[in-house]
Amino acid sequence: MKLFLILAIALSSFAVRHASFAESPVTILDLPGSGTHPAAIDYANLPRLNGTAAVVNHAAPGPYARTPDKIDLLDLRLNLHNYLVHHDGKFWCIWSDGPKVEDEPTQEIKYATSKDGVTWSAAKSVTGTPAAPYAFIARGLWVRDGELLALGAHYKGKGAFGADKELQLQAFVWNEKSGQWKFRGKLYDDAINNFAPQPLPSGDWIVTRRDSRFNVTMMIGGRRALDDWQTFPVVQIGELKGFRPDEPIIWMQPDHTLQALFRDNGGSSRLFHSTSTDQGRTWAVPALTNFPNATSKIFSLQTSRGFRVLVLNANPKVSRRELHLAVSEDGKTFTRLALLEVPTPPPVPESVSRIQHKFRAGISTLQYPHVIEQDGRLLIALSRLKTQIEVFSVSLDNVAALLKK
Repeated sequence: MKLFLILAIALSSFAVRHASFAESPVTILDLPGSGTHPAAIDYANLPRLNGTAAVVNHAAPGPYARTPDKIDLLDLRLNLHNYLVHHDGKFWCIWSDGPKVEDEPTQEIKYATSKDGVTWSAAKSVTGTPAAPYAFIARGLWVRDGELLALGAHYKGKGAFGADKELQLQAFVWNEKSGQWKFRGKLYDDAINNFAPQPLPSGDWIVTRRDSRFNVTMMIGGRRALDDWQTFPVVQIGELKGFRPDEPIIWMQPDHTLQALFRDNGGSSRLFHSTSTDQGRTWAVPALTNFPNATSKIFSLQTSRGFRVLVLNANPKVSRRELHLAVSEDGKTFTRLALLEVPTPPPVPESVSRIQHKFRAGISTLQYPHVIEQDGRLLIALSRLKTQIEVFSVSLDNVAALLKK
């Protein structure tokens, strides 16, 4: 009888989590004109946000590239998973740099710095080039106890997900005296985060974790030691029918409620949403929202002006060829959406000039945004065509003006 009750409870919980996918979408988008109906969004007439752009690291041929007269995108080095921080009086950017396409063995983490966010130093390696079959994926810049840490997921083979990956989340610390990054230690086994840890009121840190099977948990800790973490389940792959969680983000509201948004690889072309009221230890069942997303990574930032921004590829019909910025005054519902007018970049190096046309605005893909605020502006790092790292700077005054229209 006892076993029967346990099974009944488990099956009931399983059914509830599956049923939640079919319920009405959670409203986190409510725009002038289209309201809460994503299909009614007039993308062609969205407000435009202009700004200034700069290249952090130019596209370049990889080690297996064909001759310049035959070169194409697949011949270029991978440049993706870009992150920013302003630390010790300058901007820092890290990204994944690989021999070709995404997450091939020998992929490493590189970095560049800038005094103004416009002119960037030559790229150098954070990790060094790992020997095949190993590789790194850049996972964020984290200032912990005054030290600047570059986080990376270290894994074996092609890609970080699957069997026998030997996946680890690792940290490298900047040594100002030597002008180099040094390996600091392992944070956690079988872990890949999405963005750097965030502080909790308790003094602990919280960071999202996916394991090599895409199951999502939260890691909480990191205060007493770099490798001192507890994990708390959020959602397992296959637990919610039709939902394939990826690249979650989290933020804390003034009442200490945590909000989470998830990219969905299950074909919904929408974001999923969940909340936690106990600082990340338990989470509500992720639910489909009315916010469209072109199956790509997203990022959100609370600004000094009091409003929150969300940067993403919000038009599934054009995939990643457009990048958008949404604004929320309460951290729950986004009431403005604008197109980021990221311009065509300066000419690519002569070695890849044959495919210059593919880098044009409106043709090239723009993905994996990360945003920081500095000196009254938002600085947005992005990857163009997964081969070139750029930054796009937008005035906070112009963002705030969206709320007045």
